Amino acid sequence: MPSTGYLLAGIAIAAAVTVALRLAPFGLASVLRDSPLLADFGRWMPAGAVVVLAVYCMAQVDYAAPAHGIPQIAGVAATALAHLWRRNAVLSIVAGTGVCVALSYALA
Repeated sequence: MPSTGYLLAGIAIAAAVTVALRLAPFGLASVLRDSPLLADFGRWMPAGAVVVLAVYCMAQVDYAAPAHGIPQIAGVAATALAHLWRRNAVLSIVAGTGVCVALSYALA
């Protein structure tokens, strides 16, 4: 068992690193405020996050199961159609989740 001093030092270092990482964006904000790269990143990051989540979710689908992934594929399609129709992220997510859950229960 490590000594108490060793454990306290580890906790103090972890806390210091956490605080430094939490404060770093505020210190860099003034430097990066007019950066075109940051503007592009802010514009493309939401779409990139959605693509990563969609690929991750679809990779977890068991296409050999009785439903053959129909609820998940229909959920993705409903999400895309709702977003193209209304351009509202909340509506898109709710519509896709609703379709996926409803079909999951109906086809189970």
